[in-house]
Amino acid sequence: MELSKIAQNLGGSAIRQMFNEALKMTDTISFTVGEPDFITPKPIIDEACLNWQKGLTHYTPNAGVLSLRQEIAKYETRLNPDPESQIIVTCGATEAIQMALFTIVNPGDEVIVVTPAWPNYFGQIGMCGAILKEVPAREENHFVPDIDDIKKAITSKTKAIILNSPSNPTGAVIDADTMKQLADLFRSHDIFIIADEVYNRLVYDQEQYCSITSFEGLEDKIIYINSFSKMFAMTGWRLGYAVSKPDIIRNMTKLHENGASCLPAPSQIAAATALRFHQDEIEKMRSIYERRRNIICGLINQIDGISCKTPKGAFYVFANITKTGMRSEDFCMSLLKKTGVVTVPGSGFGESGEGFVRFTYATSEENIQEGLKRIKGFVEAL
Repeated sequence: MELSKIAQNLGGSAIRQMFNEALKMTDTISFTVGEPDFITPKPIIDEACLNWQKGLTHYTPNAGVLSLRQEIAKYETRLNPDPESQIIVTCGATEAIQMALFTIVNPGDEVIVVTPAWPNYFGQIGMCGAILKEVPAREENHFVPDIDDIKKAITSKTKAIILNSPSNPTGAVIDADTMKQLADLFRSHDIFIIADEVYNRLVYDQEQYCSITSFEGLEDKIIYINSFSKMFAMTGWRLGYAVSKPDIIRNMTKLHENGASCLPAPSQIAAATALRFHQDEIEKMRSIYERRRNIICGLINQIDGISCKTPKGAFYVFANITKTGMRSEDFCMSLLKKTGVVTVPGSGFGESGEGFVRFTYATSEENIQEGLKRIKGFVEAL
């Protein structure tokens, strides 16, 4: 019997491909998986353990425990959501994006994605039977999308756009002027906006972060996505959330009920505690990331043959390797086999990523120093 065409045609992530290749080796230095190298702050862990020990081991409301939704509403003051009807707690931001797509698109609809982009978007769009429309962002513009390119991509079949700022994999932060132009454009079209802002607390150089949710007239079109993974180093907890108008959240909740269904009470209560009492931990991590970013960009730009723009957010560097004459996948595989340094080929983030390599600096300064030392030797030997 034939398996589902959706499953068979679904591509795997280049990030996981490189991660899995590295598992076969020893003495590796990894710049691959985009997760904080910090452990979740101890008071948050303690709160979860306390509630497990209290016996809070039963099912929870599909939309999330109300105490967490109330804390999210207080935290997202700009959005001013009703915690009972406009917020859903999900199994990470990944599920939030998938449920959002299932809620708003039909097979054959077009979804615009600014690339290079997180590869899960491609698979999630495919799972809905929708059509991916890539809009390339260019290095000379610090990977901020050009408004005219997005205009050209909009057709009568366009149903949604996924807007990710700060960006994985480029670290690009869309500036306020560009964001205003985007808001003006979206007001004049019947297009949903999935605003993936999971890195919005990780912005550097005193850059003022601007969200598409800051602009009036888009409230009925936006599905805002955030996560505890990057804010509080809680990747393994699988806690994200979405904020939108009630009918979208109601339908996302129905889909969630038929999938993950609900999330453990102790984890959600701990997340509420994180928002209420421990936001200072975010700044501690952000300042460390900024220092690491400066180190890794400085070292990359000292190597003849590769270069990078200094990213303004997230914890990624998207380095240009075109002068080496190698394709990005060949570069990464050869680098891994010869030096044990694990990176991700830019081609895994869309066609416009070819000629680039993604590094994450969510790793120690010692790893950054040693890893870039090995890369320098590798490039010089080409």
